[in-house]
Amino acid sequence: MRKKFLRVLIPLALLFLLSEYLYNVSPDSDKPNSSTLKVHIIDVGQGDSILVESDGQYMLIDAGEKVQSSTVIDYLEETGVKKIDYVIVTHPHSDHIGGLADVIDYFQIGKIIMPDVIHTTKTFENLLDTISKNELKLTKPIVGSEYAIGAASFIIIAPNSSYYDDLNNYSVGIKLIYDENSFIFTGDAETESENEMLKNGIDLDADVLKHGHHGSSTSSSERFLDAITPDISIISAGKDNQYGHPHVEILKAIEERKITLYRTDKEGTIVLESDGKNIRRVQ
Repeated sequence: MRKKFLRVLIPLALLFLLSEYLYNVSPDSDKPNSSTLKVHIIDVGQGDSILVESDGQYMLIDAGEKVQSSTVIDYLEETGVKKIDYVIVTHPHSDHIGGLADVIDYFQIGKIIMPDVIHTTKTFENLLDTISKNELKLTKPIVGSEYAIGAASFIIIAPNSSYYDDLNNYSVGIKLIYDENSFIFTGDAETESENEMLKNGIDLDADVLKHGHHGSSTSSSERFLDAITPDISIISAGKDNQYGHPHVEILKAIEERKITLYRTDKEGTIVLESDGKNIRRVQ
């Protein structure tokens, strides 16, 4: 009788222990991190506007011309943005800052990072008035400063000097980092500023480069491209724009390096998604 009882009891005990193990193992224990980083290159014609989102936090880099403000606001609303944690004003040209005043009026704003340079245009004055009206403060970009955005972070890589003859070179440049993936954004920074970035000691190697100055030959020098070694290039430019952007020299350099190229003038808004290991285009 005892042997028969043990023959029944032992399998039942093993089954009980197995069920306890299965129910106590977290269903997510073997799953990779489900967090993602999204970078939206918004099509604003001949201009720049970039939205970065990570874990419910958002950063907006520029907002195109004034006429594009509704495009940017509508896009941000559709994406679910209620607060913009960081606004980066790369430099004072209207094709980068024109839409920002309306955006700042419309959304709750966290930190505004803006270069220490003055421009005398009405567009620039309107932006400053809007910032003041909303009782917001400006943060000067200091190279090497790091900021967290959700599960990601970014580091300021430009401007590296306090005076330039060309406003483009005041452009705030950042390196956005999410685990093993990284992105470089440099506004309209030209070769002078790029050369300074190459010397400031910050590692520029990245997976994605948003080309400076809409693919102009005054930016994206050979040395700069070779330091970044991007797998993906993005150019934000207007269709059939009067400047001939992107220039053939830049397109040739991208092709020679076998870099995957995306262009807003041909493809509209571009959205890239990173899981920290791989980057894929989702739009």
